[in-house]
Amino acid sequence: MSAYFPTFKKILFISISLTAGIISNNAVSQIDEDQLGAWYMYFWNTRFEDSNFGLQGDVQHRNWDLGGDLEQLLIRGGATYSPDQSNLLYTLGYASITSGQFGNSDDTVHENRIYQELLIPQVLGTKFFLRHRLRFEQRWVENQDFRTRFRYNLFLDIPLNQDNLSKGAIYLSFYNELFINGERDIGAGRRVDHFDRNRFFTALGYSMTENLRFQFGLMHQNTKTTDKTQLQFGLTQRF
Repeated sequence: MSAYFPTFKKILFISISLTAGIISNNAVSQIDEDQLGAWYMYFWNTRFEDSNFGLQGDVQHRNWDLGGDLEQLLIRGGATYSPDQSNLLYTLGYASITSGQFGNSDDTVHENRIYQELLIPQVLGTKFFLRHRLRFEQRWVENQDFRTRFRYNLFLDIPLNQDNLSKGAIYLSFYNELFINGERDIGAGRRVDHFDRNRFFTALGYSMTENLRFQFGLMHQNTKTTDKTQLQFGLTQRF
């Protein structure tokens, strides 16, 4: 009996691992990719008077459906710096993220995140307003090892009824953001791909005042396991 006991343990371990993998894959596949989700977002920023420094932040409530099935609650804020005679904007910030599972489960996972960011504005011609955003994140996700992630976002705004985005502008808004993981090992024998996700967004926006804009559109997100479309409602305010 003793001679076969190590072999039995190996078989038992492999069986448990395969079962866990099947359960995990089934849990991922249960996400209804055809169900329309929604993100509700508020962004704000301010610059201190006679200073190169400022603050910015956002609050986002993301849902697997139109409301009630929490995908993620994100609260983020940071300090900004813009050098003299430059449109560049640097940000150092912190984010608190609570992520929920799809469906009836109330289980959540919490993440603390520090990030560094560079925003580079660019104008092509008279009506194409671009922004390049480079972001590096340090992530402490519950029950995972320390992780990092690189993000690049290209924004494009095109005013339709005037040549700028000032008060009264109706505009088209697009962005595409690519996420790349810095580490593949995340603890407990788990691994992720370097490719994390890609988001493509298109919307119609309106500048209600010089300092207040509203956008409504669709965001399509691809990961290794999901391919989902969600509505986005965004309000951006400058103080």
